[in-house]
Amino acid sequence: MSGETVITVVGNLVDDPELRFTPAGAAVAKFRVASTPRKFNRDTNAWEDDKDGSLFLSCSVWRQQAENAAESLAKGMRVVVVGRLKQRSYEDREGVKRTVFELEVDEVAPSLRNATAKVTRTGAGGGGRQQYEQARQASSREGLDDPWGSGVPGTGPAGGREAWAEEPPF
Repeated sequence: MSGETVITVVGNLVDDPELRFTPAGAAVAKFRVASTPRKFNRDTNAWEDDKDGSLFLSCSVWRQQAENAAESLAKGMRVVVVGRLKQRSYEDREGVKRTVFELEVDEVAPSLRNATAKVTRTGAGGGGRQQYEQARQASSREGLDDPWGSGVPGTGPAGGREAWAEEPPF
């Protein structure tokens, strides 16, 4: 959407992602990320955390990605989170007005800066391969060569022949 503030935050998970389900059955995982800037101390000749500059951000991720995050991420892990920053105001129990900032997550992944990860496709949620196969089957039924082309047979990649020998590039 236009006018939204999209940010990327790199930091550590403060707690394990908490997975819940809405009454309609949609999965939502909530977690907090702490991002602490570092600065070089010339006196000690070492990098130090800037404790006063720490950012703690509540995050929420939805649907299949929520289930994947809850299964894959744990407290203390370094993560990269991309999402839309939202501001919400409310009154607490004492009647004091409060404002919080939250991140509606679009993408979340473990940081590979100091770790390794093995990625496993879940096969759920209509991933790229499934969408590719469905489009290819639909184009065959309609007599089209390229499911993403102009709709004119023979105008797709490689003159209407499949451009990928075995797997699509995703």
